[in-house]
Amino acid sequence: MVTTRPPHTTITATTPSAPPAWALLERELLRAQTEAIHAFYNHYFDERGYLRCIPRWGGNDGPDDAAENFLNWTLLYALGAPATVFDLYRRAWDGHLRQYTEAKTVEVPLARDGMYYKEFPVMFDWFHNGEGFSAFFLEGLCDPHDPVFQQRTRRYAGFYLNEDPQAPNYDPQHRIIRSMFNGSRGPLLRKATGQDWAGDPIEVEGRFSPLHGERTYDEMIAHFKDYNDVVGDHPINLATTVLALNAYALEHEARYRDWALEYTDAWVERTEANGGITPTNIGLDGSIGGETGGRWWGGVYGWGFTVTVPQTGELAHRTYWHVRGLYGFGTALLLTGDQRYVDTWRGVIDHINAHAREIDGQIQWPRAYGDYFGAPDWYDFKPTPFDSGALEVYYWSMDPDDLRLVQPNPWIDYLQGGNPDYPVAALQEALGQVRARVDLMRNDATTPDTRLSDDPNHINPAVTETLTELMLGALPTGRTGSALHARLRYFDPERRRPGLPEDVAALVEKLTADETVVTLVNINQVRERTVTVQGGAYAEHHFASAQLNGQTIPLDAPAFTVRLAPGCGCTLTLATARYANAPTFAFPWE
Repeated sequence: MVTTRPPHTTITATTPSAPPAWALLERELLRAQTEAIHAFYNHYFDERGYLRCIPRWGGNDGPDDAAENFLNWTLLYALGAPATVFDLYRRAWDGHLRQYTEAKTVEVPLARDGMYYKEFPVMFDWFHNGEGFSAFFLEGLCDPHDPVFQQRTRRYAGFYLNEDPQAPNYDPQHRIIRSMFNGSRGPLLRKATGQDWAGDPIEVEGRFSPLHGERTYDEMIAHFKDYNDVVGDHPINLATTVLALNAYALEHEARYRDWALEYTDAWVERTEANGGITPTNIGLDGSIGGETGGRWWGGVYGWGFTVTVPQTGELAHRTYWHVRGLYGFGTALLLTGDQRYVDTWRGVIDHINAHAREIDGQIQWPRAYGDYFGAPDWYDFKPTPFDSGALEVYYWSMDPDDLRLVQPNPWIDYLQGGNPDYPVAALQEALGQVRARVDLMRNDATTPDTRLSDDPNHINPAVTETLTELMLGALPTGRTGSALHARLRYFDPERRRPGLPEDVAALVEKLTADETVVTLVNINQVRERTVTVQGGAYAEHHFASAQLNGQTIPLDAPAFTVRLAPGCGCTLTLATARYANAPTFAFPWE
């Protein structure tokens, strides 16, 4: 993979046009979210950056939920929001790390000395860890040179490279992370209890409203009573590879890349050895199902994880690992450009859907496999095919045949040449979401002593999904804990910062395996604006040339600059070599 940064070309756009509606809406959405985030921060955070809530441990309401209250703030700054958004994120993140280091459990043994240690969860699962660290994982797109960020990034990755003797999470002989519960104090090597997941006893009725619907603390414990099988490796741990990606993107230290690929390759091999479906428990001896009686579908959030809802007595099929773990394959793709990682997950989707059955006269597809109902078999059938990660597979491969896996999606329809009204409609809807969340904040009657950390999650006004799709041609990251998979990224070369310069809007109109079409507009009618365009969030894509007004402009670089005259714009068709460069946090002018 190419690692050099050749000088980039400047393209000048001098064709005037009235600002299109989508461009005005993009700029307004950036402005509105910035103002709303300031109001949200002042309402829910104190002067130290601490969340005004009752800090608790656990999967019901814990540190991860607290951090989700500033979810998407780093991405919003990287898109072009003012620096004040990033400043508030840093204040909130530093405060969060201190608050949950100080917060301690009484009865749960895992966190009696602090829920965080060395600024990281002491020992928990990566469904939740990934959610809580989602904003931090994108901080390198904002200010990769911050020495504190660099120290944290290397420290966090080191917990999985066995660089910290207090965190022996990884077994290099068997290429396993030794438990589903892992962190800065190492792996949990016993069965987990309901209290390990639910946290210390707490008053519920009349004071709190847990989002899972429990009415008492006993029901909170009952929610997690079957969440026991955590010993041994679990594919949700693939989410840890983003730590190594970020550390590698700092200065291309090979050990981080090597570890991420070694670990992901182990899961590719296990998937192949298990007949094409990723097993959800690997024993401490490296065997499939080794800690769950040979059951490859075992483990919390595994393929056979079905529990009873305590409030209703209904069954809940919580085979959730794949909505987080699959991004490990995407991380390996970013690091190598090797499509075999995409092939692995496509194969899992096809394997599951090959077990469709006719039920009550209708073809249905399974979501789970196990022995909960007796003999091992597929179950939890639905009237639509299994499609977890289907959009990702198509986006990573850009193979038109992979569209067969993807359920109807208005953004993909737009990129395919249909749904021309999507940009304006989606941006208007996002503005409505911001307005609605500000209204929720104004009407929130909770007080800090009656507020759980996840209570304001749905009020956080950073609504970045539509901007991510339209501006970057990217998969929204949300709270998946994944890296940013994007076709383009922008920088302000005059202010030396990431994001679109003031008054500039961008719309990615088409994506294929080797072509990117983007329109750039300067809505300022008086001043010229200059924007640098980069291939991918981490400069992983390379541009061969640009087509503008019938002319071909050679580029041969991962970035180029466009000078937009007042009130002018241009549409560029970019010949793009995807995943041609080693991912880096370095800005284009470095």
